[in-house]
Amino acid sequence: MNSILVKNAKVVNEGKTEVLDVLIKGELISNIKKNIKEYPTDTLVIDADGKYLLPGIIDDQVHFREPGLTHKATIASESRAAVAGGITSFIEMPNTIPQATTQEILEEKFKTASQSSYANYSFMIGGTNDNLEELLKTDPKNVAAIKLFLGSSTGNMLVDDEEVLEKIVSSTKMLIAVHCEDEATVKNNLDKQKSIYGDDIPIELHPVIRSE
Repeated sequence: MNSILVKNAKVVNEGKTEVLDVLIKGELISNIKKNIKEYPTDTLVIDADGKYLLPGIIDDQVHFREPGLTHKATIASESRAAVAGGITSFIEMPNTIPQATTQEILEEKFKTASQSSYANYSFMIGGTNDNLEELLKTDPKNVAAIKLFLGSSTGNMLVDDEEVLEKIVSSTKMLIAVHCEDEATVKNNLDKQKSIYGDDIPIELHPVIRSE
């Protein structure tokens, strides 16, 4: 069986909702219209009367924790959960161990995803104060974006050198996603809360520390 026909669904598409049939052949949508009557004899027919049918959602910021933190999650476990919730594509962040700041590590993540992901995927490469050469090797056809943290992140993924930041922005044609924080502000706020709570800072103060 290579075909699926979803009948009588409330199809949400292009800004409107209509009751339509959707015919899928192989991995492609073949037809969307009212009352589809012609389809292969071995087609699985699903009556979706009263139910909504939406395009797959793209989640452009996920943390799937692989490699290095797989006791928390993996690409397989989290992509499976994503698909169960209607997310068919994801873009994963570089905050792993090791961090995805080189082409070699990126290639390993793509390899892992090709073997275990239940959804479509891409990754961001992380910027640092000293990996401009790696960033410029990045293929925008495969890698979703460069991720820059202007406030502290994991490892050395902090770009607080204005000259480096200017070089990254002016040298690459990649899309750039930025955590727009100020490292000095974050540090001052953190020191203030540590003076009150020590190392046991209440979790609800996290947004206070990370903002002005």
